[in-house]
Amino acid sequence: MDEDGGLTYRPRGATAPQAPVWPASPPGFRRFEATVTIGRGEDVWNAAGEAVLRWEVKRRSGFAVAPADGGGVGARERGRYTVTAGLGRCVVREPVEVVAVVETGDRCGFAYGTREGHPVSGEEAFVVHRDDEGRVLLTLRSLTRAAPRGPWRPLFPVLLLAQLHVRRRYLRALRDAGVRSTGPRSRPRRRPAPPAA
Repeated sequence: MDEDGGLTYRPRGATAPQAPVWPASPPGFRRFEATVTIGRGEDVWNAAGEAVLRWEVKRRSGFAVAPADGGGVGARERGRYTVTAGLGRCVVREPVEVVAVVETGDRCGFAYGTREGHPVSGEEAFVVHRDDEGRVLLTLRSLTRAAPRGPWRPLFPVLLLAQLHVRRRYLRALRDAGVRSTGPRSRPRRRPAPPAA
């Protein structure tokens, strides 16, 4: 696989899901970042972390996500997926690749980038994190520009309007992380033990 994995933009990992503060972005993109509180406590943290890595933010917002490379549905670095949205015969397929995964005691999530055939070009990250007061938060980061070519390019202004609607759904997707998942349970997420003195 080539260095960029067929992505339609550079650099890979520009949304920096591992960084609490998002550094400067490459020029030429529309930059967006928003954070919402989704709950409080260990149970919410465990369920939200599990949900975010199973693409629940996208799935609960009306998208279907399927592995395109024979791997599992969970977010994994270099994993390729097809994200699908639509109704009836009007279906949009978005080829993407996970470009970064973060899983620490206080931060869990991933970023995915667009591949050839996606309606736009750029990267999006979904990150669940928690603070010292036990609040569990979801941060959405995205970098967007028109696709480099293809039938969607002239529709970029319309796609930006659709993106505003979808972002509102993303930010509500884990609020009641109910903390239920539409997928099977996995291991709980725990803070790592402090280093021995």
